[in-house]
Amino acid sequence: MARYIDPQTNETFPIDEPIWRAPSGGPLMLTELPGITKGEIDTSVRSIWRYRAAFPLDVKEPITMGEGCTPLVTKTFGGATCSFKLEWFAPTGSFKDRGTSVMLSMLKAQGITSVLEDSSGNGGCSVAGYGAAGGLSTCICVPESTSPSKIAQVRAYGAEVVLVPGPREATEAAAIEKSAEIFYASHNWHPFFLQGTKTLGYEIWEDCHFSLPDNIVIPGGAGSNVLGCYIAFKELMAAGEIEKMPRIFLSQPAHCAPVHASFQAGAEECVETDFAPTVAEGTAIKRPIRMKQILAALRESGGGTVAIPEEEIIKTSLALARTGLYTEPTSAHAAAAFTRLLEGGTIKADEQTVVILTGTGIKTTPFYEAQLASE
Repeated sequence: MARYIDPQTNETFPIDEPIWRAPSGGPLMLTELPGITKGEIDTSVRSIWRYRAAFPLDVKEPITMGEGCTPLVTKTFGGATCSFKLEWFAPTGSFKDRGTSVMLSMLKAQGITSVLEDSSGNGGCSVAGYGAAGGLSTCICVPESTSPSKIAQVRAYGAEVVLVPGPREATEAAAIEKSAEIFYASHNWHPFFLQGTKTLGYEIWEDCHFSLPDNIVIPGGAGSNVLGCYIAFKELMAAGEIEKMPRIFLSQPAHCAPVHASFQAGAEECVETDFAPTVAEGTAIKRPIRMKQILAALRESGGGTVAIPEEEIIKTSLALARTGLYTEPTSAHAAAAFTRLLEGGTIKADEQTVVILTGTGIKTTPFYEAQLASE
């Protein structure tokens, strides 16, 4: 049976205890799971729970709203063919619903009835939405600068909203302080969240007829999709379903690219770098708490990182929209990264590449209004 594990000390803890961080103060992971074969997919279920045999706990009544099973759309972009995985086709409008469904389902099974989350937007929307669906009381701490449309969505679900002044990390600090009163169900901290995001990797495998592409390009801040895909691919290798994993590439806005800076420096932990405001607010995480694991996953896959300037993020957002893909700037930079990797020869035009688009442009209408007004 899986257990929580502290990556710093390798100390393990029973998985049936509702804890969110290690005694050392760092984030927990789970011990490795054996993975599943194609025959263990429950094809009668149209959601991420079709992969429930790969989960660490058996949840009898999951909190689910049909998350997952998102479209994989093949297009020509940047002069080559790639497939876009449209993760905004989720009940609350972003990829985070995968992780939230699993995390809250397992916490509820452990007896948790009230949860706390901190978020710059989509994570809070997801926890508030799934909390409402599962009958859980939710409190969401968000930066004061968060998009008004995302704050409105959180409030519409009936969650308590706490606006926190200052940068994104101040919101996390406020939530950790508040965790003495209410269980901290953080999409960045809790390892159950990664058990949900790993379904993205399983789903791409199923989408591609039980094979995997050569490359996957993922927009990232805290890196949960990178780690989720990496965990899935490791499990598929353990189950004997694949022989090697795709190369995983992480894109970040150049104004806030700590993973890129650390990867390019050859470091194993976070290196100091400059930060500035970015239109890709959802990936503006200055110090990802799982930096060591993210860097190791990228290197083990043979992948890498790309940092995209603001003007290129804006240009790519509009370019995607004019192919029919209306995405948040937060994830549009993954498409820009694909183009850059092509131009640099790192990715070849004849290779199969999947680009992950995580959030809908509907949540960033003011951004598009401003850009269209200036054309």
